[in-house]
Amino acid sequence: MRSQDAGTGRGEKRRNPPLYTPEQRRRRDESVWTLVQGILAPLQFLIFLVSLGLVLRYFATGEGAMAATISIIVKTIALYAIMITGSIWEKVVFGKWLFAEPFWWEDLFSMVVLALHALYVAALVGGWWTERDRMLIALAAYAAYAVNATQFLLKLRAARLQTASDDARMTAVAA
Repeated sequence: MRSQDAGTGRGEKRRNPPLYTPEQRRRRDESVWTLVQGILAPLQFLIFLVSLGLVLRYFATGEGAMAATISIIVKTIALYAIMITGSIWEKVVFGKWLFAEPFWWEDLFSMVVLALHALYVAALVGGWWTERDRMLIALAAYAAYAVNATQFLLKLRAARLQTASDDARMTAVAA
């Protein structure tokens, strides 16, 4: 769907609506939660990579279940931290705790990621299923996380492109 560019008033067309209004962009840039997300996201990704390696080692050798389990718990804690702070960020920038229009699909998929991590923790605490079954749940959670992280990276790229486009437009208008 194409929308009219409200920024120019000249009826120019955009393929996608902008991620941020000028006011939302200002709130995003001024929010401490943007920095928090910028720190937590790569930290969580590093934890994910280490944990994934430990889980794959468990599947390859049958050893290291405890280290893999601890890493999955650490990954789950990091996930909840980024989800809580991310919902605060979304409230500050968009006025909604979750499911703001520009991030609706990312938030929906984040719920799937959270549900799979929660299922792993519940299975661990409840003693449900075998160690291998729980590790398979962790792998499913990690696959979902990889998709979700890709969604957010694409959204970050779109935001940077929008910022560059908006800055170029402002420079052209000023000239």
